[in-house]
Amino acid sequence: MKNILIVDDNKLNLASARKVLSGEYKVIPVMRGEQALTYLENGECDIILLDINMPEMDGFEVFDRIKKMERCKHIPVIFLTADNDTETETRCFKEGAVDFIAKPFVAEVMLSRIGRVLELEELRRNLADRLEQKTKEVSDIKSKSRQDALTGLWNRAHTEETVNNMISEGVRGALMMIDMDNFKAINDNYGHIAGDQTLIMFADTLRKYASEEDILCRIGGDEFVVFAKDIYSKSEIGNRASDIISDLCYKLEQCKFETNSSVSIGIAQTPEDGTDFSKLYNAADKALYYVKQNGKNSYHFFSDQSESEKKRSAKNVDLAYLSELFSRADSGKGAYLLDFESFHHVYNFIKRFVSRSGREVQTILFTVVPADGVGEPAPDEVEAALEMLDKAIYTSLRRVDVSTRYSSKQIIVILMDSNTQNGDLVAKRIIRCFEKLYIGKQLKLEYGIARMEGNSVLAINKD
Repeated sequence: MKNILIVDDNKLNLASARKVLSGEYKVIPVMRGEQALTYLENGECDIILLDINMPEMDGFEVFDRIKKMERCKHIPVIFLTADNDTETETRCFKEGAVDFIAKPFVAEVMLSRIGRVLELEELRRNLADRLEQKTKEVSDIKSKSRQDALTGLWNRAHTEETVNNMISEGVRGALMMIDMDNFKAINDNYGHIAGDQTLIMFADTLRKYASEEDILCRIGGDEFVVFAKDIYSKSEIGNRASDIISDLCYKLEQCKFETNSSVSIGIAQTPEDGTDFSKLYNAADKALYYVKQNGKNSYHFFSDQSESEKKRSAKNVDLAYLSELFSRADSGKGAYLLDFESFHHVYNFIKRFVSRSGREVQTILFTVVPADGVGEPAPDEVEAALEMLDKAIYTSLRRVDVSTRYSSKQIIVILMDSNTQNGDLVAKRIIRCFEKLYIGKQLKLEYGIARMEGNSVLAINKD
């Protein structure tokens, strides 16, 4: 049953209206404007019948105060008046009333007008609800179109737009480009479900170290971006980056992945390194590349790299100076131990060199395997063996030779100016050195050797 609030200072009018309406509606009669306002603070009402001519506060003033009440501003109001002049009628509609009823009341007219207004109000509410629902649906669709489906983080388009808007408003901060090292190995070795779960864990960890105003984004694959708002000092940014790396590496260890996965972060600051997203992104990407080329599992500020380049730019040097400088920086002993990314570039450079010069180069692949051929040794034991193999390779080879870890069980070595026979002797020398260094009994080394051809392709996967 609908509730009707009737405001009229005349008891006879209230009684008459109540008699006409009480059969179809619940009627709440009051005689003063203040009484009506008091009721409306908490009471329920579907329509208001409001007398214009009342003492203390007339109907128009009461109406104005009702419309200023948030919970009541949409309640339809019908004015009650004994004035039948055009001026009063015009003002009623101008003030915002939906209708007016002339006194003395005619029952059929009153019921008809109230019924029509309530019917229209029901239609308005339904349309308003549908509009609100559609607006919410559109908002949800828009929001989802700006989010990464897997992690729920923002996508690049939204992040670029938002960061640019923030910077244009004078916001300072740092953009961190965060990348998981060797993520492809997780997908390859453990499947895409494990890879997806790892990315979700990655995103949740970034949320843990972000404020509500920071922008978190998944660019794609295992590449993420965080724009940390209102962070100025390098120490604060560095501490956050270090915490993210430590936490993620700990969680990766808990997953028991045998992939040597870790986390690298490149950092750019605004306005020092750029005044829009694109410039910050490029700067952070260069800083990330620096980390990748220098051992991974760390963070680096673009400004540090830029400052170093500026210092070198202050003085032009010649080749003799560079030759002497690089010689001072190299001990001249042992093989070069490179990360896989750097090794990949060096390998292709040597391959082109072999193609043009005809020089002989051998590639050796060492594999750590169970000594008894049965069972799977503990990862810690395998890692200890790999460390001893690294040392054996470093001490057994020349400075012109190069090696890298391909996986948690294999190491690749390139022997320059070496034929197959010499390569076999070197491989056995490395094994003898390894056997002296490795005190465990669970593992042994196997190796394969092949001559590098100028048009060959190394059968390894690049992460």
